[in-house]
Amino acid sequence: MGQMIEFPRPDGRKARGYLAQARTADAPGIVVIQEWWGLQEQIKGLCDRLAESGYQALAPDLFQGVVVPYHDAGQAAKKMNSLDFLEATDQDVRGAAQYFAGQGRTVGLTGFCMGGAITLLGAVRIPELAAAVIFYGLPPASVADPANVRIPIQAHFANQDTWCTPATVDAFESALKAAQKSFELYRYEADHAFVNAQRAEVYDAAAADLAWQRSLDFWKRHLG
Repeated sequence: MGQMIEFPRPDGRKARGYLAQARTADAPGIVVIQEWWGLQEQIKGLCDRLAESGYQALAPDLFQGVVVPYHDAGQAAKKMNSLDFLEATDQDVRGAAQYFAGQGRTVGLTGFCMGGAITLLGAVRIPELAAAVIFYGLPPASVADPANVRIPIQAHFANQDTWCTPATVDAFESALKAAQKSFELYRYEADHAFVNAQRAEVYDAAAADLAWQRSLDFWKRHLG
């Protein structure tokens, strides 16, 4: 359904990403951020699903063409650890948000795993956004204080997650409550990356479907 495009970053350089277009010309836009595996077909498929649900969806290619096989967690960790998260947020992700905002669209941001962490960074740092949905990923509070979140957020976490642990989620939720932020937070009896249907060892269809429907309801309320 979609295609690779180029779009400008705030610094004037070009970024690339996968764009899936909705049928309606005035559809809101959602920026979609990849897992640490790169711009996998699974992420492109989620963009296609958002387009089918009435949203323009653009996934920036943060690894610049590198896609890591699912069995190679070591290489995925290496790629993620070499990424400058703040630059990626302020340039590639904000550039994608500006791409939609420049077309007069209301803009949301969502991401998975590594992309979930970047989504929270965006909720703090990107002024073009109207709302954000986080899937099982958080950055350190030192770089994205929940008290500085600018927009309504929805967040989905897995109780069996050993990376974004329940204790980490508890602290995040407490910080949002203390700052009186507008948020919804959901927990699932599932593993990390439970939305990724290409990874049979962690995919949980029931949890994924529920989280997806909750996110669509949230987008409808905040983006239209």
